[in-house]
Amino acid sequence: MACFAIFAGAVSGQGPTITSVADGEKAEIHGYIYHRTEERLLVKSLEGSWYYVDLLPETSIKTNTKGIGIRGGDRYAVSYLLRGLRIEVEGRGGAGGAIAAKDIRFNEVDLRTAQSLETRLDPLEATVASNTSRIGANEANDQRQQGQIEENTALTNKAQSSADNAMTAAEKAQVTADRANNRINGLDEYEPIKTIFVPFATAKYTLGPEAKKIIDEAAAWVKTQNTKGWMVEVVGFADSTGKTEANKILSVKRTSSVLGYLVSTYNLPLTKIVQPFGAGVDDPRATNDTAEGRAQNRRVEIRLLLNKGIAGTN
Repeated sequence: MACFAIFAGAVSGQGPTITSVADGEKAEIHGYIYHRTEERLLVKSLEGSWYYVDLLPETSIKTNTKGIGIRGGDRYAVSYLLRGLRIEVEGRGGAGGAIAAKDIRFNEVDLRTAQSLETRLDPLEATVASNTSRIGANEANDQRQQGQIEENTALTNKAQSSADNAMTAAEKAQVTADRANNRINGLDEYEPIKTIFVPFATAKYTLGPEAKKIIDEAAAWVKTQNTKGWMVEVVGFADSTGKTEANKILSVKRTSSVLGYLVSTYNLPLTKIVQPFGAGVDDPRATNDTAEGRAQNRRVEIRLLLNKGIAGTN
């Protein structure tokens, strides 16, 4: 895949001015990945400065722990560091003024946005690469046949136009990604609207008839409401029966079952979902000493929240 740097300097042939970090100096930046190779990232910080970030074998790549309901980060491979992804980097100055990354964190919602951006950029890059190859071949013919000058000039202009269009599309896609990131990460004032409790049988994570009925009734009620600025948080729980780690996994699977039903049955947009979470035996609704209490604790909570920033009410 051709490397297509989505910053204005790449079109004119002049790259950005890279901020150098002194060897061994501690560094922490928040920003977006604008370009990457196998071992290095080009990152633009939220303040507008540019940095090179070197990826090391020991670099830790995980989701961050910010946001409603998030208790811990999942590890990811280096291939998930995509262009347009908003990241937090911690490390120290290394070779040539780059930051040798110790920890890289990101939000899973931002990852989905970056993955969408990547699928839009790849076809544009392929078009630019194809036109560039054609230009090179025609330039060789120009040296032998003077009569091809006008044709090659036209091809050059066409290729430049394609590159300009690709640049514009990439910039628009980045603006969309930035807005999505700001929408989720920059607005943290939530007001609870309603919590729906979805029950589960002992040691089960599939939705039963009663659980689906409760979700269907809640969905019917939502359709009667003004949902501007609404977000959905889904958190799974388990009772204290069995081992703690097994209950943790069970609560995650219960969360996935509810999310899958909401998305497949009611086409719930992914941008409406706050980071889902499986809480295991934490935060019980009732005592685990009785069968009735354990039944209340085997649940998934669908929490409807109003984001004041998105709704324009803050």
